[in-house]
Amino acid sequence: MFVKLLTVIFFVILLIKSSYQVLDNFTYNGFHPPLNLISLQGIASVIPSDLLTLTNSTSHQTGHAFYTRPIRFKDTPNDAVSSFSTSFVFAIHSQIPTLGGDGIAFVVAPTSSLPSARSGQYLGLFNLMNNGNETNNIFAVELDTIQNNEFDDTNDNHVGIDINSLKSVKSSPAGYWDEKGRFKELTLISGKPMQVWVDYNGRTHQINVTIAPFHHDKPIKPLVSTVRDLSHVFLQDMFVGFSSSTGLIKTKHVVLGWSFRLKGKAPPLALHRLPEFREWQPRTSGSISPFTSVFIPVSVVPLIVFIFSLIFLVRFILRRRRKFAEKLEDWETEFRKNRLNFKDLYYATRGFSDLLGSGVFGSVYKGVMKKKEIAVKRVSNESRQGLKEFVSEIVSIGRMSHRNLVPLLGYCRRKNELLLVYEYMPNGSLDKYLYHSPEVTLDWKQRFKVIQGVASALFYLHEDWEQVVIHRDIKASNILLDADYNGRLGDFGLARLCDHGIDHKTTHVAGTWGYLAPDHVRTGKATTATDVFAFGVLLLEVACGRRPIKIDNESGERALLVDWVFGFWNEGNILDAKDPNLGTEYDQREVEMVLKLGLLCSHSNPQARPTMRQVLHYVSGDAMLPDFSPLELHGNEMMLGTHHGIREIGMFTCRSSMVDSVLSGGR
Repeated sequence: MFVKLLTVIFFVILLIKSSYQVLDNFTYNGFHPPLNLISLQGIASVIPSDLLTLTNSTSHQTGHAFYTRPIRFKDTPNDAVSSFSTSFVFAIHSQIPTLGGDGIAFVVAPTSSLPSARSGQYLGLFNLMNNGNETNNIFAVELDTIQNNEFDDTNDNHVGIDINSLKSVKSSPAGYWDEKGRFKELTLISGKPMQVWVDYNGRTHQINVTIAPFHHDKPIKPLVSTVRDLSHVFLQDMFVGFSSSTGLIKTKHVVLGWSFRLKGKAPPLALHRLPEFREWQPRTSGSISPFTSVFIPVSVVPLIVFIFSLIFLVRFILRRRRKFAEKLEDWETEFRKNRLNFKDLYYATRGFSDLLGSGVFGSVYKGVMKKKEIAVKRVSNESRQGLKEFVSEIVSIGRMSHRNLVPLLGYCRRKNELLLVYEYMPNGSLDKYLYHSPEVTLDWKQRFKVIQGVASALFYLHEDWEQVVIHRDIKASNILLDADYNGRLGDFGLARLCDHGIDHKTTHVAGTWGYLAPDHVRTGKATTATDVFAFGVLLLEVACGRRPIKIDNESGERALLVDWVFGFWNEGNILDAKDPNLGTEYDQREVEMVLKLGLLCSHSNPQARPTMRQVLHYVSGDAMLPDFSPLELHGNEMMLGTHHGIREIGMFTCRSSMVDSVLSGGR
């Protein structure tokens, strides 16, 4: 009985082991469907002639084909990469004999798909954001038919070794060395099959890439050779396959056969068994006899080429016009000098490809216009209600000039979008220095300088400009830092204007939860006092390094930062609320003053809050903060008022997001 039990356990162990076993070699002499061990993505397919076609007659597309089982390149995660070898036969044929697009690559990747990869010059391997990242863990051998200067390509017909980037670590014009040591060029887009060998020596870390014409023996001298330790690139288990992409020119990329082996030479391909690759054949509705073709004048050929070129040019111009079409309505005439062209912004941001961040109101992209860095915010505008007034106020705000405001350079309106263009701030937003990690933070002098700058900017908006500007969305993520870490108040998407001495009538709640004053939530009315409340919360954030609302992951309870700081003050140890990342280099009197001023500004009674003129005097040292106790503020129901003022409003849910959008109709 015991022996039987041991036998059963032994077979179970073997079964489990075999289920996790990874294959170390395979050979495909043609690709015969069904291909259970080849996964296809994008436009890749296997056609009836047993060819693996990575791309077809479509432009700007990608095609991927991966062996579905992982290859165990390392015996343990910390081991060196084992030797490996692969060989494949490929062909590339372009509809235009002298132009191709874009290429094919043998790839070793951590997954069997590359969903975020782009077409064109990215070869279906990377995109603009991740090209060059060490975390890609990708090794590739590219057969590139386009010269891209941004990748330092050798020419438009080259072979390169890529590691996590399309800037090859080593590359060479396509060709091979014959038996007499002479270099013979090969044209990758000729449509003729060619064979490639990729060999990696796990002991010497030598990478060799060799290429030769079909039915030619493997050359003794490799085309591209370099020494690179792939142990820091490969994970323990990786996937092998092919990636390809097309650009504007329609190009076919096909693989006729493929073999791979770990810890040895790749099995030789049976070249006589590989499928035949036929170059592109134009589709015709009927056949023309050889006798008929004699009577076709030779002069007709240039005419046909001219007509097709003209049609292509007209279609290109019309598509381009539709792409950048804008409509300037009559009411925008007075704002013409402040309106920027969408086409200029499109090219300045490289097609809105460099994303800086996104939120409820839209996304922000980095760009360069007239050698000046800009940030472009794209805001959805599904409703036209109030748009004229909004643009008018944005243009008016754009005329403001203050060293602690992010300059608004102009706007653009197109279809259902409004684009606001700001000057780019290289050090990003304040919030990332408060919450992310001790390694990315600001010392107290820097924080206090930011506080002074924002206070100066708010005083300018409330009292020192020709009109009163109520910002309505003061928060850490809207405080941007310039090259010298000066705090600049930005994002005027919710701002409102009114004349001095006139009560502003806003009846829609707008702002970010945690910064909303109770009186704003109850009445829907935004005032300079509601801006002061948000500024008070910001002061506490900067001093404490905590978010306005903290949610307990286990209980789901929400703790307001204002309550939390007040609790320390009430116990007589308000300095214990300071950010522990400040270290020991800080002015205790300044920190205490900022904490108390934050509580005073975030008073539940708007009449008890100081004006920004008074706040600016306090933070600049021109006046002393009045001496008041927690009991005095508590007697005025500061803290309880903060809670009740929010909880009585049942129409809102507690979340750190915008409560109402001015572009959805609320003004």
